[in-house]
Amino acid sequence: MIFRDPLRRLAVLAAVVTGLCGASAARAEEKPLWELGVGVGALSFPDYRGSDRQRMHAIAVPYFIYRGEFLRADRDGIRGVFFDTDRVELNLSLAASLPVDSSGNSARRGMPDLQPTVEIGPSLEINLWRAADHNARVDLRMPLRVGYAVKGSVKPVGVTFSPFINLDVDPFGNSGWNLGMMAGPIYANARQHRYFYDVDPEYALPDRPAYKASGGYSGTQFIAALSKRFNGYWVGSFVRYDTLRGAAFADSPLVERERAWAAGLAIAWVLGESSQKVEVKD
Repeated sequence: MIFRDPLRRLAVLAAVVTGLCGASAARAEEKPLWELGVGVGALSFPDYRGSDRQRMHAIAVPYFIYRGEFLRADRDGIRGVFFDTDRVELNLSLAASLPVDSSGNSARRGMPDLQPTVEIGPSLEINLWRAADHNARVDLRMPLRVGYAVKGSVKPVGVTFSPFINLDVDPFGNSGWNLGMMAGPIYANARQHRYFYDVDPEYALPDRPAYKASGGYSGTQFIAALSKRFNGYWVGSFVRYDTLRGAAFADSPLVERERAWAAGLAIAWVLGESSQKVEVKD
């Protein structure tokens, strides 16, 4: 899952924060090679996509920006850059999901807990359009990731593919704010769906029949994020809307609703930065 996705609290929050951090869409300029800081954030997530249980999380926020030639941590996440031209990049993509205590989730009561997962894989990113003043751009991003449950013994939990269209724009024109909006479908194989939505026969109940998920369409996500790096601190927020209508697992008894939302707000103080400067493109 993405956010899904971010270990749990720290990993998911790190994924959220690094996904919001970084420079706004602007012309090339010199910036520190790295920035380091810490802050606080509040998040609201469902236990999993389709769960009726929504939880709030108050967590320490890691703030880390690295603008290396081959390794970067910025508003596009933590990534390794294997290929980079003006229009095409091949990156290393990461995501994570939160653990779920089944005893506190009515749909999963009596079932094994869901362990935190991490996902890793390549992402092909193609620039479709860029404004002449470099204050806006549209990209097609196509991450393909393999997921692993990471608590106790590491085990694979399937593969996801989530192509999406991403718009980055400075909504106020050279203000330093970055508004990012993305939308796209999610696809996953049967193993990934079964990890979250299967009900084995030994856990079946009159109101929770046994269920075995198949692979395929996993729903669609819409995400908007707004952030800005001020002098000495950074602020960011996001909202996410999920629809599971038509998903391959939509008839699982663990899916309690077809629509869900998540949101977060964070502030981080920059404690140090590199004296070395590098050129940062839009």
